Amino acid sequence: MNREFEIVKASIYGIVGNLLLVAFKMAVGFASHSIAIILDGVNNATDALSSIITIVGTKLAGRRPDRRHPFGYGRVEYLTSVVIAVIILVAGLISLRESVVKIIHPGTPSYSVLTITVIVVAILAKIFIGIMFKRFGDKTDCEALIASGVDSNYDAVLSAGTLVVAAAQNFWGLNIDGAVGLIISLVVCKAGVEVLRDALAPIIGLPEDKKLVEAIEAYANGFPEVRGTYDVVLDNFGPNEVIGSLHIEVDDDMNAREIHALTRKISEGLAEKFRIMATVGVYAANTTGAFAPMRADLEALAKEDPKILQVHGFYVDDQTKTVYFDMMIDFHADDDAIRTQVTDAMKRKYPAYTYNVVVDTDYED
Repeated sequence: MNREFEIVKASIYGIVGNLLLVAFKMAVGFASHSIAIILDGVNNATDALSSIITIVGTKLAGRRPDRRHPFGYGRVEYLTSVVIAVIILVAGLISLRESVVKIIHPGTPSYSVLTITVIVVAILAKIFIGIMFKRFGDKTDCEALIASGVDSNYDAVLSAGTLVVAAAQNFWGLNIDGAVGLIISLVVCKAGVEVLRDALAPIIGLPEDKKLVEAIEAYANGFPEVRGTYDVVLDNFGPNEVIGSLHIEVDDDMNAREIHALTRKISEGLAEKFRIMATVGVYAANTTGAFAPMRADLEALAKEDPKILQVHGFYVDDQTKTVYFDMMIDFHADDDAIRTQVTDAMKRKYPAYTYNVVVDTDYED
Protein backbone atom coordinates (compact mmCIF):
# COMPACT_ATOMS: atom_id res chain seq x y z
CA MET A 1 0.00 0.00 0.00
CA ASN A 2 1.27 3.46 -0.93
CA ARG A 3 0.37 5.23 2.32
CA GLU A 4 0.91 8.79 1.07
CA PHE A 5 -1.19 8.13 -2.04
CA GLU A 6 -4.08 6.76 0.06
CA ILE A 7 -4.01 9.77 2.43
CA VAL A 8 -3.96 12.27 -0.45
CA LYS A 9 -6.76 10.36 -2.22
CA ALA A 10 -8.99 10.46 0.88
CA SER A 11 -8.25 14.15 1.36
CA ILE A 12 -9.18 14.93 -2.26
CA TYR A 13 -12.45 13.04 -1.79
CA GLY A 14 -13.08 15.20 1.29
CA ILE A 15 -12.26 18.43 -0.58
CA VAL A 16 -14.59 17.55 -3.46
CA GLY A 17 -17.41 16.46 -1.14
CA ASN A 18 -17.19 19.56 1.03
CA LEU A 19 -16.90 21.94 -1.93
CA LEU A 20 -20.04 20.40 -3.45
CA LEU A 21 -21.79 21.05 -0.14
CA VAL A 22 -20.47 24.63 -0.16
CA ALA A 23 -21.83 25.24 -3.66
CA PHE A 24 -25.20 23.66 -2.80
CA LYS A 25 -25.64 25.57 0.46
CA MET A 26 -24.48 28.88 -0.97
CA ALA A 27 -26.90 28.59 -3.87
CA VAL A 28 -29.81 27.71 -1.59
CA GLY A 29 -28.73 30.24 1.05
CA PHE A 30 -28.59 33.19 -1.34
CA ALA A 31 -31.79 32.09 -3.09
CA SER A 32 -33.70 31.86 0.20
CA HIS A 33 -31.85 34.76 1.90
CA SER A 34 -30.91 32.40 4.75
CA ILE A 35 -27.80 33.53 6.60
CA ALA A 36 -27.80 30.27 8.60
CA ILE A 37 -27.42 28.14 5.47
CA ILE A 38 -24.75 30.48 4.08
CA LEU A 39 -22.73 30.24 7.35
CA ASP A 40 -23.11 26.47 7.29
CA GLY A 41 -21.62 26.55 3.79
CA VAL A 42 -18.69 28.58 5.12
CA ASN A 43 -18.19 25.86 7.75
CA ASN A 44 -17.94 23.26 4.97
CA ALA A 45 -15.32 25.45 3.29
CA THR A 46 -13.19 25.23 6.46
CA ASP A 47 -13.60 21.44 6.33
CA ALA A 48 -12.19 21.47 2.81
CA LEU A 49 -9.33 23.57 4.17
CA SER A 50 -8.66 20.85 6.76
CA SER A 51 -8.24 18.34 3.95
CA ILE A 52 -5.85 20.67 2.13
CA ILE A 53 -3.86 20.97 5.37
CA THR A 54 -3.76 17.16 5.59
CA ILE A 55 -2.34 16.90 2.06
CA VAL A 56 0.29 19.56 2.75
CA GLY A 57 1.22 17.93 6.07
CA THR A 58 1.50 14.49 4.47
CA LYS A 59 3.72 15.81 1.68
CA LEU A 60 5.97 17.62 4.17
CA ALA A 61 6.11 14.55 6.42
CA GLY A 62 7.24 12.43 3.46
CA ARG A 63 10.34 14.54 2.77
CA ARG A 64 13.66 12.74 2.95
CA PRO A 65 15.87 13.30 6.01
CA ASP A 66 18.50 16.00 5.69
CA ARG A 67 21.36 17.43 7.73
CA ARG A 68 19.08 19.62 9.84
CA HIS A 69 16.50 16.88 10.42
CA PRO A 70 18.35 13.52 10.25
CA PHE A 71 15.33 11.59 11.58
CA GLY A 72 13.06 12.90 8.84
CA TYR A 73 9.92 15.03 8.91
CA GLY A 74 7.37 12.38 9.94
CA ARG A 75 6.20 14.25 13.03
CA VAL A 76 4.87 17.06 10.81
CA GLU A 77 1.90 14.74 10.24
CA TYR A 78 1.08 14.92 13.95
CA LEU A 79 1.21 18.72 13.77
CA THR A 80 -1.36 18.52 10.98
CA SER A 81 -3.69 16.75 13.41
CA VAL A 82 -3.07 19.52 15.95
CA VAL A 83 -4.17 22.16 13.40
CA ILE A 84 -7.35 20.22 12.62
CA ALA A 85 -8.06 19.82 16.34
CA VAL A 86 -7.74 23.58 16.76
CA ILE A 87 -10.20 24.10 13.88
CA ILE A 88 -12.70 21.81 15.65
CA LEU A 89 -12.20 23.70 18.93
CA VAL A 90 -12.63 27.10 17.27
CA ALA A 91 -15.84 25.92 15.55
CA GLY A 92 -17.14 24.61 18.88
CA LEU A 93 -16.31 27.84 20.73
CA ILE A 94 -17.92 30.02 18.06
CA SER A 95 -21.02 27.84 18.16
CA LEU A 96 -20.98 28.04 21.97
CA ARG A 97 -20.88 31.85 21.87
CA GLU A 98 -23.76 32.02 19.37
CA SER A 99 -25.81 29.57 21.44
CA VAL A 100 -25.36 31.65 24.61
CA VAL A 101 -26.44 34.77 22.68
CA LYS A 102 -29.56 32.95 21.46
CA ILE A 103 -30.40 31.86 25.02
CA ILE A 104 -30.05 35.44 26.31
CA HIS A 105 -31.76 37.03 23.31
CA PRO A 106 -34.00 34.37 21.77
CA GLY A 107 -35.37 35.10 18.33
CA THR A 108 -38.13 33.39 16.41
CA PRO A 109 -36.46 30.98 14.01
CA SER A 110 -38.29 29.92 10.88
CA TYR A 111 -37.58 26.62 9.16
CA SER A 112 -39.04 26.10 5.72
CA VAL A 113 -39.22 22.85 3.79
CA LEU A 114 -36.23 24.01 1.73
CA THR A 115 -34.16 24.68 4.87
CA ILE A 116 -34.99 21.28 6.33
CA THR A 117 -34.11 19.62 3.00
CA VAL A 118 -30.68 21.31 3.08
CA ILE A 119 -30.15 20.12 6.66
CA VAL A 120 -31.03 16.51 5.79
CA VAL A 121 -28.70 16.54 2.77
CA ALA A 122 -25.92 17.98 4.98
CA ILE A 123 -26.39 15.28 7.62
CA LEU A 124 -26.24 12.44 5.09
CA ALA A 125 -23.25 13.95 3.26
CA LYS A 126 -21.24 14.59 6.44
CA ILE A 127 -21.95 11.10 7.79
CA PHE A 128 -20.69 9.61 4.51
CA ILE A 129 -17.58 11.84 4.50
CA GLY A 130 -16.90 11.04 8.16
CA ILE A 131 -17.08 7.28 7.54
CA MET A 132 -14.80 7.65 4.53
CA PHE A 133 -12.20 9.59 6.54
CA LYS A 134 -12.36 7.09 9.41
CA ARG A 135 -11.81 4.09 7.12
CA PHE A 136 -8.88 5.69 5.31
CA GLY A 137 -7.47 6.95 8.63
CA ASP A 138 -7.54 3.48 10.19
CA LYS A 139 -6.15 1.93 7.00
CA THR A 140 -3.19 4.31 6.82
CA ASP A 141 -2.77 4.97 10.56
CA CYS A 142 -3.18 8.68 9.85
CA GLU A 143 -4.31 10.78 12.83
CA ALA A 144 -5.09 13.76 10.58
CA LEU A 145 -7.68 11.76 8.59
CA ILE A 146 -9.17 10.34 11.79
CA ALA A 147 -9.40 13.89 13.18
CA SER A 148 -11.12 15.04 9.97
CA GLY A 149 -13.56 12.14 10.36
CA VAL A 150 -14.37 13.27 13.89
CA ASP A 151 -14.90 16.81 12.59
CA SER A 152 -17.31 15.56 9.90
CA ASN A 153 -19.24 13.44 12.40
CA TYR A 154 -19.73 16.40 14.70
CA ASP A 155 -20.82 18.58 11.79
CA ALA A 156 -23.50 15.95 11.20
CA VAL A 157 -24.43 16.13 14.89
CA LEU A 158 -24.68 19.93 14.67
CA SER A 159 -26.97 19.65 11.65
CA ALA A 160 -29.03 16.97 13.41
CA GLY A 161 -29.41 19.34 16.34
CA THR A 162 -30.75 21.97 13.97
CA LEU A 163 -33.24 19.39 12.67
CA VAL A 164 -34.45 18.75 16.24
CA VAL A 165 -34.82 22.50 16.79
CA ALA A 166 -36.79 22.82 13.52
CA ALA A 167 -39.13 19.98 14.53
CA ALA A 168 -39.73 21.51 17.97
CA GLN A 169 -40.44 24.92 16.42
CA ASN A 170 -42.67 23.76 13.55
CA PHE A 171 -44.71 21.11 15.38
CA TRP A 172 -44.91 22.37 18.98
CA GLY A 173 -43.92 26.03 18.74
CA LEU A 174 -41.00 25.52 21.12
CA ASN A 175 -37.89 27.64 20.70
CA ILE A 176 -35.05 25.41 21.96
CA ASP A 177 -32.52 26.71 19.47
CA GLY A 178 -30.10 28.15 22.06
CA ALA A 179 -30.34 25.25 24.53
CA VAL A 180 -29.72 22.56 21.90
CA GLY A 181 -26.93 24.63 20.38
CA LEU A 182 -25.30 24.96 23.81
CA ILE A 183 -25.35 21.21 24.42
CA ILE A 184 -23.99 20.38 20.97
CA SER A 185 -21.33 23.08 21.23
CA LEU A 186 -20.04 21.62 24.50
CA VAL A 187 -19.91 18.16 22.91
CA VAL A 188 -17.96 19.56 19.93
CA CYS A 189 -15.53 21.36 22.25
CA LYS A 190 -15.01 18.13 24.17
CA ALA A 191 -14.30 16.32 20.88
CA GLY A 192 -11.82 19.04 19.92
CA VAL A 193 -9.96 18.64 23.21
CA GLU A 194 -9.84 14.85 22.75
CA VAL A 195 -8.54 15.14 19.17
CA LEU A 196 -5.95 17.67 20.33
CA ARG A 197 -4.87 15.35 23.14
CA ASP A 198 -4.52 12.41 20.74
CA ALA A 199 -2.59 14.58 18.27
CA LEU A 200 -0.14 15.84 20.89
CA ALA A 201 0.36 12.44 22.55
CA PRO A 202 2.84 10.97 20.00
CA ILE A 203 4.78 14.25 19.94
CA ILE A 204 5.15 14.27 23.73
CA GLY A 205 5.72 10.51 23.91
CA LEU A 206 3.43 7.49 24.36
CA PRO A 207 3.96 4.24 26.26
CA GLU A 208 5.08 1.28 24.18
CA ASP A 209 2.43 -0.78 22.40
CA LYS A 210 2.30 -3.98 24.45
CA LYS A 211 1.40 -6.20 21.48
CA LEU A 212 4.21 -4.75 19.37
CA VAL A 213 6.74 -5.22 22.19
CA GLU A 214 5.62 -8.81 22.66
CA ALA A 215 5.93 -9.44 18.91
CA ILE A 216 9.47 -8.00 18.89
CA GLU A 217 10.45 -10.12 21.90
CA ALA A 218 8.98 -13.25 20.29
CA TYR A 219 10.92 -12.56 17.09
CA ALA A 220 14.27 -12.10 18.88
CA ASN A 221 13.65 -15.08 21.16
CA GLY A 222 13.16 -17.18 18.03
CA PHE A 223 16.93 -17.22 17.49
CA PRO A 224 18.37 -20.31 19.23
CA GLU A 225 21.28 -18.37 20.74
CA VAL A 226 18.95 -15.93 22.54
CA ARG A 227 17.99 -16.81 26.12
CA GLY A 228 15.68 -13.85 26.58
CA THR A 229 14.80 -10.39 25.23
CA TYR A 230 14.36 -7.33 27.44
CA ASP A 231 14.30 -3.53 27.61
CA VAL A 232 12.49 -2.85 24.32
CA VAL A 233 12.40 0.94 23.85
CA LEU A 234 10.89 2.58 20.75
CA ASP A 235 10.99 6.22 19.67
CA ASN A 236 8.45 7.37 17.11
CA PHE A 237 9.63 10.00 14.62
CA GLY A 238 6.53 9.57 12.45
CA PRO A 239 4.23 6.76 11.31
CA ASN A 240 6.98 5.28 9.11
CA GLU A 241 10.05 6.18 11.16
CA VAL A 242 10.56 4.22 14.39
CA ILE A 243 13.97 3.88 16.02
CA GLY A 244 14.54 1.67 19.05
CA SER A 245 16.75 -0.57 21.11
CA LEU A 246 16.55 -3.87 22.97
CA HIS A 247 18.74 -6.23 24.97
CA ILE A 248 19.18 -9.94 24.37
CA GLU A 249 20.67 -12.43 26.80
CA VAL A 250 23.29 -14.84 25.43
CA ASP A 251 25.79 -17.32 26.86
CA ASP A 252 28.93 -15.66 28.18
CA ASP A 253 31.21 -17.92 26.17
CA MET A 254 30.04 -16.50 22.81
CA ASN A 255 32.83 -14.65 21.03
CA ALA A 256 32.62 -11.20 19.43
CA ARG A 257 32.31 -12.65 15.93
CA GLU A 258 29.29 -14.76 16.90
CA ILE A 259 27.64 -11.89 18.78
CA HIS A 260 28.19 -9.56 15.81
CA ALA A 261 26.52 -12.00 13.40
CA LEU A 262 23.59 -12.62 15.76
CA THR A 263 22.83 -8.97 16.56
CA ARG A 264 23.13 -8.07 12.87
CA LYS A 265 20.58 -10.73 11.91
CA ILE A 266 18.16 -9.55 14.58
CA SER A 267 18.42 -5.84 13.68
CA GLU A 268 18.01 -6.56 9.96
CA GLY A 269 15.03 -8.79 10.66
CA LEU A 270 13.35 -6.12 12.78
CA ALA A 271 13.83 -3.59 9.99
CA GLU A 272 12.31 -5.93 7.42
CA LYS A 273 9.48 -7.35 9.55
CA PHE A 274 8.49 -4.33 11.68
CA ARG A 275 10.07 -1.35 9.85
CA ILE A 276 12.00 -0.55 13.02
CA MET A 277 15.66 0.48 13.08
CA ALA A 278 16.86 -1.08 16.33
CA THR A 279 20.15 -1.28 18.19
CA VAL A 280 20.65 -4.65 19.85
CA GLY A 281 22.49 -4.71 23.18
CA VAL A 282 23.77 -7.85 24.92
CA TYR A 283 23.53 -9.36 28.41
CA ALA A 284 25.94 -12.16 29.28
CA ALA A 285 24.46 -15.20 31.01
CA ASN A 286 26.50 -17.66 33.08
CA THR A 287 27.02 -20.91 31.19
CA THR A 288 27.42 -22.98 34.35
CA GLY A 289 24.87 -23.58 37.07
CA ALA A 290 27.22 -22.57 39.90
CA PHE A 291 25.30 -19.36 40.56
CA ALA A 292 21.82 -20.83 40.15
CA PRO A 293 21.08 -20.67 43.93
CA MET A 294 22.04 -16.98 44.01
CA ARG A 295 19.79 -16.25 41.04
CA ALA A 296 16.94 -18.20 42.69
CA ASP A 297 17.33 -16.15 45.88
CA LEU A 298 17.23 -12.92 43.89
CA GLU A 299 14.09 -14.00 42.02
CA ALA A 300 12.47 -15.00 45.32
CA LEU A 301 13.15 -11.50 46.71
CA ALA A 302 11.62 -9.97 43.59
CA LYS A 303 8.46 -12.08 43.91
CA GLU A 304 7.97 -10.88 47.49
CA ASP A 305 7.63 -7.26 46.34
CA PRO A 306 4.80 -6.58 43.83
CA LYS A 307 6.51 -3.30 42.86
CA ILE A 308 9.33 -5.31 41.25
CA LEU A 309 7.92 -6.27 37.85
CA GLN A 310 10.91 -8.19 36.50
CA VAL A 311 14.53 -9.17 37.17
CA HIS A 312 16.78 -9.90 34.19
CA GLY A 313 20.32 -9.58 32.90
CA PHE A 314 21.65 -11.62 35.86
CA TYR A 315 25.35 -12.38 35.54
CA VAL A 316 28.08 -13.08 38.08
CA ASP A 317 31.71 -12.23 37.35
CA ASP A 318 33.48 -14.60 39.71
CA GLN A 319 36.87 -13.00 39.12
CA THR A 320 35.82 -9.54 40.30
CA LYS A 321 33.12 -10.91 42.65
CA THR A 322 30.54 -8.65 40.99
CA VAL A 323 26.86 -9.52 40.53
CA TYR A 324 25.10 -7.75 37.66
CA PHE A 325 21.34 -7.58 37.15
CA ASP A 326 18.55 -5.23 36.07
CA MET A 327 15.26 -4.67 37.86
CA MET A 328 12.11 -3.32 36.23
CA ILE A 329 10.19 -1.46 38.91
CA ASP A 330 6.64 -0.13 38.95
CA PHE A 331 6.45 3.36 37.46
CA HIS A 332 5.26 5.04 40.68
CA ALA A 333 7.52 3.16 43.11
CA ASP A 334 10.63 4.50 44.89
CA ASP A 335 13.44 3.10 42.72
CA ASP A 336 16.30 3.88 45.10
CA ALA A 337 14.55 2.46 48.15
CA ILE A 338 13.71 -0.83 46.41
CA ARG A 339 17.21 -1.18 44.93
CA THR A 340 18.76 -0.61 48.38
CA GLN A 341 16.35 -3.08 49.96
CA VAL A 342 17.19 -5.84 47.46
CA THR A 343 20.96 -5.29 47.45
CA ASP A 344 21.09 -5.21 51.26
CA ALA A 345 19.21 -8.51 51.41
CA MET A 346 21.60 -10.08 48.88
CA LYS A 347 24.67 -8.73 50.72
CA ARG A 348 23.50 -10.33 53.96
CA LYS A 349 23.35 -13.72 52.26
CA TYR A 350 26.34 -13.30 49.91
CA PRO A 351 28.66 -10.76 51.61
CA ALA A 352 31.68 -11.59 49.43
CA TYR A 353 30.11 -9.96 46.38
CA THR A 354 29.40 -6.41 45.25
CA TYR A 355 26.23 -5.61 43.32
CA ASN A 356 25.85 -3.61 40.13
CA VAL A 357 22.12 -2.96 39.69
CA VAL A 358 20.39 -1.03 36.90
CA VAL A 359 16.76 0.06 37.43
CA ASP A 360 14.70 -0.11 34.23
CA THR A 361 11.53 1.84 33.52
CA ASP A 362 8.34 0.07 32.45
CA TYR A 363 7.61 1.80 29.12
CA GLU A 364 4.72 -0.48 28.07
CA ASP A 365 1.11 0.61 27.91
